[in-house]
Amino acid sequence: SSKARKRLEQKPLYIERTKGSEILFGIAPCSLALTQSRRDLFRLFLKQSSDSQRLVMSEFVLQATARGVPVHYIKKRELTALCKGQVHQGVCLEASPLRFKSLEEAEKPDLRDEEGPNRQPIWLALEHIQDPMNLGAVLRSAYFLGVDRVVTSQRNSCPLTPTVSKASSGAVEVFDVYGTDDLQSFLKAKTAEGWEVVGTVSKPKDVENVPVISCSEFRWNKPVIIVIGSEGDGLSLETQLLCHQMLAIPPGRALHPGIESLNVSVATGILLHSICSQKLRHRD
Repeated sequence: SSKARKRLEQKPLYIERTKGSEILFGIAPCSLALTQSRRDLFRLFLKQSSDSQRLVMSEFVLQATARGVPVHYIKKRELTALCKGQVHQGVCLEASPLRFKSLEEAEKPDLRDEEGPNRQPIWLALEHIQDPMNLGAVLRSAYFLGVDRVVTSQRNSCPLTPTVSKASSGAVEVFDVYGTDDLQSFLKAKTAEGWEVVGTVSKPKDVENVPVISCSEFRWNKPVIIVIGSEGDGLSLETQLLCHQMLAIPPGRALHPGIESLNVSVATGILLHSICSQKLRHRD
């Protein structure tokens, strides 16, 4: 019947995936993944009849051809099915997953880092960030504002999924993220090396035995690690007690109960800007 035929036509084409692969989606993540050589790349999928994006799509074809990646043109609904309904902007890329790098690799000098005897590194440590949108936004801010390394606890934390890459606007395709199973030991080791470990808190009254200051009062005068806690619970007590001080963002008004804190990615952006802008002032 015509109805059955219509249903068949509407059913998205099934595309068998390469074992162990994942589907990146969105213009920025796919373009950066194609140019950075960090992943194994299997197939590029572009939307058919993308007249409004012809220039963008032709650039993708050039990038894929240069890497030897096959290009397939498929319907919009098939792209949507490939990335499970996410906003793909007409582009999907089948690739191997990104993994956290080891802490040993974090200690190696990065040729892209600024040199100089007075250079003060800033690292960001993440404890149990579980929402991929938050993780992506945090990594985007860290990359933009000049953080040197990001270290995350591997247990009870979000992996580097395609959603994280999209939320980071592709920052994870160019910015390494390091993982550890023992965040507390890592912080103790950096303290022994002379680093300052600074925690973050939304409600100063929740902190015991660690001084709490406004982020605007913090002075960055030695290598520093900023530690960010989970969306719901913040930093664990064990991690709080390893911090030399805690930073808080002062609100601009009296707050109603229930909306007394910021989203973790927004708070991270504010805190990092408050600290990293000191570097910019020192350059002037």
